[in-house]
Amino acid sequence: MLRILRNFWNDQRGIALILVSITLPAIIGFSLLAIDMSRANNLHNDLQNGADSFSIAAAAELDGKQDSITRADRALTTLVSNEYDFSTEGTVPGPQPLAAAGVTRRYLRSLPATDNLPITNANVIADEITDASDARFIEVRVTPVGFAAIFPVSFLSAGSSGIWTIGATSVAGFKSGVCDFTPMFICNPYSNMDVFSATLAGDSRPMMLLKKQTGGATAAYGPGNYGFLQTPDGDMSVPRVKEMFASPKPLACYSNDGVDTRPGNIPPINDAINVRFDIYPNGSLNPANYPPAPNTRKGLAVKNAGKPSCTYEAPSAAQASQYKPLPRDNCFTAGTCTVPSGGANSRLGDGSWDRAGYWAVNHPSTSYGSTGLPANASRYEVYKWELNNLTDHGTEATTPACNTPSTDMKRRMVYAAMLDCDPSDGSGQTVSGSGGNYPVESFISIFLTEPAGDAPDADIYGEIVDITGRGGSGSLDNFLRDEAQLYR
Repeated sequence: MLRILRNFWNDQRGIALILVSITLPAIIGFSLLAIDMSRANNLHNDLQNGADSFSIAAAAELDGKQDSITRADRALTTLVSNEYDFSTEGTVPGPQPLAAAGVTRRYLRSLPATDNLPITNANVIADEITDASDARFIEVRVTPVGFAAIFPVSFLSAGSSGIWTIGATSVAGFKSGVCDFTPMFICNPYSNMDVFSATLAGDSRPMMLLKKQTGGATAAYGPGNYGFLQTPDGDMSVPRVKEMFASPKPLACYSNDGVDTRPGNIPPINDAINVRFDIYPNGSLNPANYPPAPNTRKGLAVKNAGKPSCTYEAPSAAQASQYKPLPRDNCFTAGTCTVPSGGANSRLGDGSWDRAGYWAVNHPSTSYGSTGLPANASRYEVYKWELNNLTDHGTEATTPACNTPSTDMKRRMVYAAMLDCDPSDGSGQTVSGSGGNYPVESFISIFLTEPAGDAPDADIYGEIVDITGRGGSGSLDNFLRDEAQLYR
């Protein structure tokens, strides 16, 4: 009898069944938890993908124009539709639609400095009607939806239902950049972008006098100053920057998120600018690589036309009445032009210039009224008209006398990133020639009305043609590389 009891005690057959019976609830519980976590994760992924799609679609419309929020809301409503699964929402089992009615949005003018900081009211557009042009980002929140766990949560905690909600948040923004752009920046001479945009209304275009900053690489730039940008690969050599200024198509791209300035002066930069006017001093720039504009009228008499020694010189006293370049705004002659906010000297014209005097000298047999040009036509419009009407050009021909011209009528343009260099207005910054990552207000095109001044100052007189974003007319769109991207 004792032997039978001893054998029974030592017999381990069937023990696995006992262990499985004991651990089976835990195995099933962990399995259910794994399934629930997978379902919850898939639901969150569905909602997050939907939120990302909504925010990117809307952000693509935030181009700085006054109707950008209206277009962004339309994109939310009409362009995007998503689905999510594993939720208790809906009366029919299976995937549920996620449309614009299931999300809320906020438009932002800026983002906190780091991602761990919350978005505050200071970042949010206060008035979506009057401040729509300032919207650069959108935050989309998916209204949380119900989720029911399979795992019996009430088994662990009495009164727990095992039902909660899952949502998602996404922040996207509009990023703009330009390619084939001159490595140049200017400091906005106007008090703000709204004032700047207003100057581009109508046909008339004001003139700007752009002066290089003086005082060393660390000196602050002021409104109306211009300077140089590093190439995208960080090259700051004088030959490279000079080549890019002279080139019809500089191989460089810049983003409005931030640009890096190039310290120091570039004395021969006026030579790189003036190739557009058929002026090649010292033979340092080959006309075959850097051709002149198709219209180079500049109020200078040609010497040795067509010969290797071809140059230009000021007309003699006897010739003076026969040569007249595109005039500066009258206020520059009178010394009454506007001094930019935070700047110095008269830098801003008003678009009023001597059209009649220019026409009498350069187109004596053609009535201005018969040209179809508006009464207050810009200098750039006159320049383009001359390209199409070369039979009446007075003493000075429009076509280059020394070298074969480019066929690009925009060859007399320079392009620049426009920065807010006035920190006193609360939104600007102190800009120096040795700084970096300066945000760009807008990219701008400037029509050169006359050759740049001599080194080292190389003053530039130019007529504002267009800007990107609000107030722009779209003539810079071929340079733009716009994209929407996720930030959070």
